[in-house]
Amino acid sequence: MSRKLYTSKYPIFAVAVDLVVLTIRDGVFSVLLVRRGGDTHAGEWALPGGFVGEQEDLIEAAYRELEEETGVGGERVHLEQLATYGHPDRDPRQRVVSVAHVAVGSGMTEDLVGGSDAVDARWWSVGEALAADLAFDHHEILRDGVERARSRIEYTDLALSFCEERFTLPELQRVYEAIWGRELDTRNFVRKVTRTRDFVRETGEEQRGGRGRPAKVYVAGGATSLVPPMTRD
Repeated sequence: MSRKLYTSKYPIFAVAVDLVVLTIRDGVFSVLLVRRGGDTHAGEWALPGGFVGEQEDLIEAAYRELEEETGVGGERVHLEQLATYGHPDRDPRQRVVSVAHVAVGSGMTEDLVGGSDAVDARWWSVGEALAADLAFDHHEILRDGVERARSRIEYTDLALSFCEERFTLPELQRVYEAIWGRELDTRNFVRKVTRTRDFVRETGEEQRGGRGRPAKVYVAGGATSLVPPMTRD
């Protein structure tokens, strides 16, 4: 059945999705950027993203753009909505409202090839990306996405999305250190993790390596909210 056409008294605008894709690469908190093709901000670096299709849900569009522009499949990331950005002049082509998402994962560290309207894609350190001139309002979106991740690992289990399914506490500590950008006291960190109800669970296995004692292997404990939280102070 065809849709009935009508004239609206309200302004017409496009809807887009933009993605802050975060991972830890060689111990460095990193974000995925694409070099734009086309005729708008061509050659500039930007966050992955694009327009939402007429028959497409927002989350479907986010996963599609992620795979089309970077080759990263949705089954490998945790994706959540960040915020909506709608300044009238944010896109020179037309009025565009963007619904930004944060995507995180541990298995996204291979070399990438840009696709769709992106001519290149690569990982940047978060610090390097925040200091760069990005297309559109993507510096603002990136800044908000990075702060979302830094705050969310305090009171949710989001840090585990940066780990493999089975991990050690030193590996988890390196996640927190990379995201927060500072070293943590190991004894204090272990005490906080193990006293937080259902945050992690021992498997009974140990990981051997190096000269130190074997490290216990853990998996997610099932809690999505951390009580007490893993505060930065």
